[in-house]
Amino acid sequence: MRAVTKEPTSLTTALQAHIAQAIAAGGGWIGFDRFMALALYTPGLGYYAGELPKFGAMPGSGSDFVTAPELTPLFGQTLAAQVGQALAHTGTDEVWEFGAGSGALALQLLDALGGAVRLYTIVDLSGSLRARQQALLAAHADKLRWVDALPDAFEGVVVGNEVLDAMPVKLLARHGGAQGGVWHERGVAWRDGAFAWADRPTDLRPPVEIEGPHDYLTEVHPQAEAFLHTLGDRLTRGAAFFLDYGFGEGEYYHPQRHMGTVMCHRAHQADDNPLADVGLKDITAHVNFTAMALAAQDQALPPGQGWSVLGYTTQAHFLINCGLLPKMELQPLAQRTLAAKLIMEHEMGELFKVLALCKGEPWDALGFAHGDRTHRL
Repeated sequence: MRAVTKEPTSLTTALQAHIAQAIAAGGGWIGFDRFMALALYTPGLGYYAGELPKFGAMPGSGSDFVTAPELTPLFGQTLAAQVGQALAHTGTDEVWEFGAGSGALALQLLDALGGAVRLYTIVDLSGSLRARQQALLAAHADKLRWVDALPDAFEGVVVGNEVLDAMPVKLLARHGGAQGGVWHERGVAWRDGAFAWADRPTDLRPPVEIEGPHDYLTEVHPQAEAFLHTLGDRLTRGAAFFLDYGFGEGEYYHPQRHMGTVMCHRAHQADDNPLADVGLKDITAHVNFTAMALAAQDQALPPGQGWSVLGYTTQAHFLINCGLLPKMELQPLAQRTLAAKLIMEHEMGELFKVLALCKGEPWDALGFAHGDRTHRL
């Protein structure tokens, strides 16, 4: 049984005070994107900046959620087939991974790709996670480096597994229905010693009209869009693969999805209240992949130098295209059962999508040979 310490409580109290000060400095209100950024990334206090466990297969480890690389090494081994093809096609030998978590995916890719990778760069803002990654990846130390910011120019293959969903989002709430309804930006205030929701009228709108007479809560993703802009500006040659849960625009802003997608994760349990237990749980939002693709292509660059969409499909189609099934057949039953979660429709197979981008003209990428859904973005 794990000993209970005062550390989580003291960290939460300190983080609450820090965010409360930001709210006061903002005139009594901050947008949810600002709140989410502070809750997750405040140095030394935020969820991803703290020392508490985060990634793991079982709650008993003290972890909060499991990602595909922790579920089974077959995930990274299969993704490596696509990364290897992209390295060869683009004539590069560098991999850039954003938000490398425990380091499990990096280990799987490095083991599988061998000499095809000369340099593996991890871009991660978490000091505690960096230390964990360094320990796990010690055997590949000669190929590794860690940075907390992108250089002005770089090349290679970019990988981001469950990165976009952790980027702060703005919340938009429509009150009064479609006819005469007024859009508000939902933010956070500090009232009676606790965080509270507070809405303000705004000129911001979702990218599509939301049908129906009902109130509606949703998100827009300016930070993730800006991230893709920056990548597009600075990647001179290469490709990028983002794996995450989300939808295309038509499904994302469906009239029935009226409560938004923001979710929290702690001890392998999910809840929808990001204002509670701040700093002790993850906060995420589903990805609008249409917005990501449009942001990537909206580059003020000469023809041929901007992003092109290489493919978009479900994680199930992508991994099967990359050869997951033959790898599963070689595993014992317990491992096959875990790997099946990657592609089963009611697990990760359908909800998780893969968006691939490249510099210059698109090419026939292995992961999108069957089931490509680019036309549905």
